[in-house]
Amino acid sequence: MNDQKSGIFTPKGEISFRRYGAVEAQRLGDVVEELYVRSYVEKIKIGDPFDGVEAFMRRFHAYSANPDLDLLIAYLDGKAVGQTWGWPLTKRTMWWEGLLAEPEPNFTHETGCRTFALSEIMVSQEYAGKGLAHALHDRLLAARPEPRATLLVELDNMRAYRAYLHWGWRKVAQLRPGWADAPMYNVLILTLERACKD
Repeated sequence: MNDQKSGIFTPKGEISFRRYGAVEAQRLGDVVEELYVRSYVEKIKIGDPFDGVEAFMRRFHAYSANPDLDLLIAYLDGKAVGQTWGWPLTKRTMWWEGLLAEPEPNFTHETGCRTFALSEIMVSQEYAGKGLAHALHDRLLAARPEPRATLLVELDNMRAYRAYLHWGWRKVAQLRPGWADAPMYNVLILTLERACKD
């Protein structure tokens, strides 16, 4: 675990960041769940089974079983206010299952060092719109050695989609994951311009 100051100030103080590996992430399930509930208030209210807290936590426990999980949490006065995580895609990855069309030859070829999958970014509702999501995004990816990153954004989530495009991502395809009740997603790619060695 390491701590970083953010330079982001709120009326209550400065945001700090802590990075965790998979073992630590598994111990932080309560924190992850609380942040999800405070970040996705409206989506949870709608009642879609995929967005339910139990379904989300099942996915998180599956993700945190990955020994290469990279979790970053933002804190304000010791309280978690945002989080993001992901992992490098291995040769046996299921990430690309459900891809409607491969945008180019060998697009889904993974080595364990080619692509970082950015799985989630979320900010507690009271701190949304203050630049914290972008700060989480940048700090998570800044430490990654992979030459590209990928993420999935729901087709109707235009606010997030526009933000990702503004941050340099580009849409390359669409995909429906194998999770029960999963919606269709746009597949985005970000070039990180790094040379990761297998």
